[in-house]
Amino acid sequence: MSNRCVVFCVLLAGFCFISWKHSLIGPLHESNRQKQEQVRRVQQHQHNDKTSDYAESVIKPRQSVLLQQRMERYHRMTGETWKLSQGFPVGGEEDQMCGDADADENPNQGARRRRKLLQTVTQDPVQQEVPKQKKVIVLPDEPSADTEGVVKIALRCPSGRTICRRFLKTWSSLLLLDWMMKTGYHPALYTLCTSYPRTELIAAADVSLEEAGVLTNTVLNVEEKEPSIT
Repeated sequence: MSNRCVVFCVLLAGFCFISWKHSLIGPLHESNRQKQEQVRRVQQHQHNDKTSDYAESVIKPRQSVLLQQRMERYHRMTGETWKLSQGFPVGGEEDQMCGDADADENPNQGARRRRKLLQTVTQDPVQQEVPKQKKVIVLPDEPSADTEGVVKIALRCPSGRTICRRFLKTWSSLLLLDWMMKTGYHPALYTLCTSYPRTELIAAADVSLEEAGVLTNTVLNVEEKEPSIT
């Protein structure tokens, strides 16, 4: 009987020790978990700050330079030139006209006429600049989730940000480019591609989202276009 009591006391003491140990380890684990969570949040904030700084100092300036280069190539390819006045060749028709007019006018009238003609010839031609109209992007109202033919599209941006919006499959696929431009990525520098298999989305005014291959909820990647070699 005494041996049983001894064994029981030993087991009870071991159980009490284990319970006491767990009572100490539990708060310690919780404290460590909170510290790890706090460290993770700090690292996440630092990563977000670095991403924002990189976008401001590298991505946006590079976008501006590439956009300017593409616009310059576009104007060169369209062949836009200014039409200047032809004027009169020296010693040609102008001198003949002056000689004919001098015979029928007095010296004062001739001097006045030649002075006005000289001002007209030496005056810089007036170049009428074509006003640049800034495109105002207006997207249609977002349909509700239970509307027939609605699809949810997500854009995964190079900065790591993802934005979502609902569209109707019957809408023009060009709305996706307008949406991308409104987000801050110009179609002259960026394009939309599917994730897998990677395929560049065909966007045109007469091509609907359904015809472009957007049949269900889709994730599209905003990717930088490869610079063309000129």
